[in-house]
Amino acid sequence: MGAATIVRPQADEHSEYYSRYIQRVPDGDLLTLLRTQIVDTAALVRGASARADYAYAPGKWTIKQTVLHLSDVERVMSYRALRFARNDVTPVPGFDENAWADSARVSNRTLDDLVDELEVVRAATVQLASHLDPDELARRGTASNHGISVRALFYIIAGHERHHVALLKERYLNDV
Repeated sequence: MGAATIVRPQADEHSEYYSRYIQRVPDGDLLTLLRTQIVDTAALVRGASARADYAYAPGKWTIKQTVLHLSDVERVMSYRALRFARNDVTPVPGFDENAWADSARVSNRTLDDLVDELEVVRAATVQLASHLDPDELARRGTASNHGISVRALFYIIAGHERHHVALLKERYLNDV
């Protein structure tokens, strides 16, 4: 069985908050985008190794923290997608990404290691998404007290990455 096309989610398939990420995803094959955008992101970030611990302002994340944040969020969203695709409608709680970033100890890791992890996480996401049928992609659950569909979660993953890549280019790497 081939991979199902992941149809763009409708507004009622996610909270308004996530529209800011979903709207960043261009039309086209989402699975192809998920496979290709990680290559571009990895190249961009690996090219910033001299600035790995740079934050553009006090209290803002470093490049390394941002990369780990991308992995963390993708894991959370993929886990939610897996649960809801498997008809587990038990509500799942939200998480505090700032608390996670503060406790992650990225200073003990290299930027290359963090990018390697992000690439592996993405490969797992693509593998999961590639084997869901249209009914599974349309299933819904509750996360952070809001209804959300499986396909919306995959669009959020893609759009969330695009959001942070834009921030990296604008605020961290704008003079290179």
